[in-house]
Amino acid sequence: MSTQELSQVDTQDQSAEWEDISDLPPSAKLVAKSLQYGGTLTQSQIAERTLLPARTVRYALGRLEDRDIVQSQFSFSDARKRLYTLSVDPPEYQH
Repeated sequence: MSTQELSQVDTQDQSAEWEDISDLPPSAKLVAKSLQYGGTLTQSQIAERTLLPARTVRYALGRLEDRDIVQSQFSFSDARKRLYTLSVDPPEYQH
């Protein structure tokens, strides 16, 4: 396979993973985008950035975790908090 063909296959895989988000509620999409641009964030940071209520963020994160789109881990600085990271790569758009 050529480099271009490998790149197209990789882009298709990324698009397929990212499409798993397409049928989720708008709040889950907003949370995913927030993690895409913000990197690893706590639930309260996501709520602050998205202006969503904490309960809505919690629900959205649960839906995203169920589909393995988001990974969570305990914060080393405060064990009461969890850190959330996007586990799929967003598709790369070519102009």
